[in-house]
Amino acid sequence: MRVLCAFPEAMPSSNSRPPACLAPVALILALLLRLSLSSQAGDRRPLPVDRAPGLKEKTLILLDVSTKNPVRTVNENFLSLQLDPSIIHDGWLDFLSSKRLVTLARGLSPAFLRFGGKRTDFLQFQNLRNPAKSRGGPGPDYYLKNYEDDIVRSDVALDKQKGCKIAQHPDVMLELQREKAAQMHLVLLKEQFSNTYSNLVLTARSLDKLYNFADCSGLHLIFALNALRRNPNNSWNSSSALSLLKYSASKKYNISWELGNEPNNYRTMRGRAVNGSQLGKDYIQLKSLLQPIRIYSRASLYGPNIGRPRKNVITLLDGFMKVAGNTVDAVTWQHCYIDGRVVKVMDFLKTRLLDTLSDQIRKIQKVVNTYTPGKKIWLEGVVTTSVGGTNNLSDSYAAGFLWLNTLGMLANRGIDVVIRHSFFDHGYNHLVDQNFNPLPDYWLSLLYKRLIGPKVLAVHVAGLQRKPRPGRVIRDKLRIYAHCTNHHNHNYVRGSITLFIINLHRSRKKIKLAGTLRDKLVHQYLLQPYGQEGLKSKTQRWQYSGII
Repeated sequence: MRVLCAFPEAMPSSNSRPPACLAPVALILALLLRLSLSSQAGDRRPLPVDRAPGLKEKTLILLDVSTKNPVRTVNENFLSLQLDPSIIHDGWLDFLSSKRLVTLARGLSPAFLRFGGKRTDFLQFQNLRNPAKSRGGPGPDYYLKNYEDDIVRSDVALDKQKGCKIAQHPDVMLELQREKAAQMHLVLLKEQFSNTYSNLVLTARSLDKLYNFADCSGLHLIFALNALRRNPNNSWNSSSALSLLKYSASKKYNISWELGNEPNNYRTMRGRAVNGSQLGKDYIQLKSLLQPIRIYSRASLYGPNIGRPRKNVITLLDGFMKVAGNTVDAVTWQHCYIDGRVVKVMDFLKTRLLDTLSDQIRKIQKVVNTYTPGKKIWLEGVVTTSVGGTNNLSDSYAAGFLWLNTLGMLANRGIDVVIRHSFFDHGYNHLVDQNFNPLPDYWLSLLYKRLIGPKVLAVHVAGLQRKPRPGRVIRDKLRIYAHCTNHHNHNYVRGSITLFIINLHRSRKKIKLAGTLRDKLVHQYLLQPYGQEGLKSKTQRWQYSGII
């Protein structure tokens, strides 16, 4: 059960020092695990507040927040999004102009939109406006190719606000596309399991569609270029990238750039390794390509987008930072929590799993601060489960525990941006499914965007003292995060505070607001799984209440 709460506040006296957040209005998002999965099944009402069998009595927790100075300030686009190049393969790129899809993306703006993933380094750009249409046999792909112009132009209207191309695609076209995508899904999964990928062609027309989606949705596009095109001496072959840069500049597209995706995996994907030093030289080469192009002379550059920081990956990052640490505007890496082939629903609730990210942050920060102290760090491409995710788990209510803890932990540790893989594509790690319906993590992200501001506050808790035991790591099962409320939210006065809490204990915890938060009005938002699936539900029930 997810509880979001809110509170009315006492302003500080005129002779007191103005705190960073003046008028605390708190939101509490409590993820309470009080009942078993079976006991939640079929209950569409709010979960009962009385004691559940087998659980301990309530524990009183005193909670206060330091409002004088934020401990961290993250990017305004902290929660950002990713699209995988696989949308070229399965045909969904042609439907990015969907009014519904654009509307859902606008709900999560402002944000970055990274176009990148496993297939980044198999992507080639061709400046062809109208490539010859191949004719396939009967089936969805045949009809989609024959009606390509209809897909692009049917019911396309100019959005009155920005002059964007927005479409209402006919239902028959969407059904054909879903049929095609279902067939391609098996191909894409086979590629991921074998770690062998086919080449993709991005045409100028496809790039136009991608940029139209990002621009109309209020998202800033970050394009990851192919880094695996190599010369005989293993230096980067930039010919395809230069063609793309020139075309984008001719269209005056406002884009930031990146080179490659998980370079630590190049040996297994193509049998050709690229060490950190060479990758750093490649980034310097990309920077030299951008500088003569007027519109990109000051464009941001991000990288190296390494994978999980094991020993060999840290060695690669170390070599990269020595050569190109000052070339990039932020250092990026990726994280995947669970192997999607063996995941179970209760895995999403394990504190040991939630804490794997903390150790990675420490390792990345140590290397970055050695060469460029204070350099921004981004987590680019976070997923809950690997190999495309797991149906009825990665896209369910249960996955929200990992996602919310990821957002809280990263902001608290000073990570500037987190990019969610993916907004919309094949598999089950996305926020929006192929019927253009938002999934539970989308609603969680939307609420986060509306209520959470970039200033992170220190939390003080009393009542959970635990004695350390030799040889055991104490893992916090009650996770509390606090931010100044998003100042763009006009429902709350500037200076309000937002709290969100994750409770993984088997007992209920009673939270009593103390100090700064004492006697404040609470606005509570309750998110619960809806229907008979319990934690596996793909829909949520919202409930709002005001509590004194």
